[in-house]
Amino acid sequence: MHLIPTHDEVVRLLRQTGALRDGHYEYPNGLHADEYLQVALAMRYFQHAKTLSVGLSRCLRAHPEIRAIIPELSIVAPATGGLPVAYGICEALRAHQVYWSEESEDGTMRFRQYLEQLPGEKVLLVDDILRTGRKLTQLKEMVEAKGAEVVGLAVVIYQPTPKTPDFGPLPFYYLAKLDAVYAQSAGTCELCKQGVPLEKVWV
Repeated sequence: MHLIPTHDEVVRLLRQTGALRDGHYEYPNGLHADEYLQVALAMRYFQHAKTLSVGLSRCLRAHPEIRAIIPELSIVAPATGGLPVAYGICEALRAHQVYWSEESEDGTMRFRQYLEQLPGEKVLLVDDILRTGRKLTQLKEMVEAKGAEVVGLAVVIYQPTPKTPDFGPLPFYYLAKLDAVYAQSAGTCELCKQGVPLEKVWV
């Protein structure tokens, strides 16, 4: 394993831990796909979580502007998928603190009570996957609304779709980029037509 894991090493780790699976899956929205990715299944193992988090932290240290502000840097993530990554990066960098947002019943994001940003606070947004970008976009808006400054974005896996937002000039770091899974409706799913057993997934 390299100091910063290569794309192939990350994918191999994901497959070994069952975090990346081939098969026939039905997502909660009813769509079918031939692949399932859940980074949390890899992060449950201490050594693998450390490998991924430390590797990502080394990418961040290579950026001189981020390296200069590490002692005052806040690592902010959406719960729950981003939290293991956020804590791992914070430990590896020895950054200032970690806090997180949670999804409320109406689907919007909010911080826990007493977790509030300070004007001018330096914030690094972290998650396990950047796919739709919905949570990270909301998180960025919430942080900036309090006057804090988002200085970068870091994820373990970048899996963009045509609708994934562009975060513009914001420094962006990831360990591996995977092709997006384009799901099909049950009526047009080739795996259904072939009689491949279907497995429902929660997320």
